[in-house]
Amino acid sequence: MVTHRTTGLTGPAPTPIVSVSPVVLPAPWRGEELHVRASAPITGTRLPFVLFAHGFGSHLDGYAPLVDHWVSGGFVVIQATHLDSSRFQLAADDPRRPQLWRHRVRDTGRLLDALDVLEASVPGLAGRTDPRRVVAAGHSFGGQTAGVLGGLRVTDPTTGVAEDLSDSRVMATVQLATAGSGGAGLTPFALAHAPWLREQDFSRVTAPGLVVAGDADELPLSTRGPSWTTDPYTLAPGDRSLLTVYGGQHFLGGISGYGAAETTDEHPGRVSLVQQVTLAYLRHVTGIDQSDWETARTALAGDSHPLGRLESK
Repeated sequence: MVTHRTTGLTGPAPTPIVSVSPVVLPAPWRGEELHVRASAPITGTRLPFVLFAHGFGSHLDGYAPLVDHWVSGGFVVIQATHLDSSRFQLAADDPRRPQLWRHRVRDTGRLLDALDVLEASVPGLAGRTDPRRVVAAGHSFGGQTAGVLGGLRVTDPTTGVAEDLSDSRVMATVQLATAGSGGAGLTPFALAHAPWLREQDFSRVTAPGLVVAGDADELPLSTRGPSWTTDPYTLAPGDRSLLTVYGGQHFLGGISGYGAAETTDEHPGRVSLVQQVTLAYLRHVTGIDQSDWETARTALAGDSHPLGRLESK
């Protein structure tokens, strides 16, 4: 175990990693092949998977500060480029646009179906994974994707129906700076550009999860301010935890990339906090180790830590 100087939290000693991209999976229903990055530590056995969904407009090469940390801590991380990525630049009238949220969920199902193919794509990884332990994670729009796999019901803006699109292969979720409930709090911008946020039902969530929210995350999607992004914790039942990042805006100090231009609150300490707590949670929820998670819960209880607060229900 090592102790991080910035946060005072403990974690496993990092392991060198290897990453392969793009692994190309056929996906005829989306009109584009599914390009995937698979990253793994060079040592270790029975490695769990994390399926990470990027935020709107990003791609499989993003979020290295998080992905590298999780992989070096003992996880195989799978990232796909979803149709909303700037790499596709879908036209405003593209018929797939109203269903972008659903395409993301279907993409992730495709990844779950192809874990053996993805394992085989990484040199030296064959026989070292545990496909029975899978966590879905995501930032912003990707947090909704992970939430749907864990039981979140989204009312389809085209059909008006809220289907159960959860996947029993996902044992838990990690949702970072993601959307809350719909209703009167949504802005005209949200209704025009993200109609899949109009109605979200958190009451059907079944998978345990960690929610990460910045207390300065003022999004143009809701009039409720930063508290909106805590809804996946407050409105969902069951085993849930919430990490509140003090001063954190939408990119939580810079999780979307090293030196990423979109980061408005660049802060290495916030990034370290998110890295340490999310890895501790992943190790806890997949049964690898409980001690780092208990250390984090103690260190971040109440208002005792300068970077954030961790609570559970």
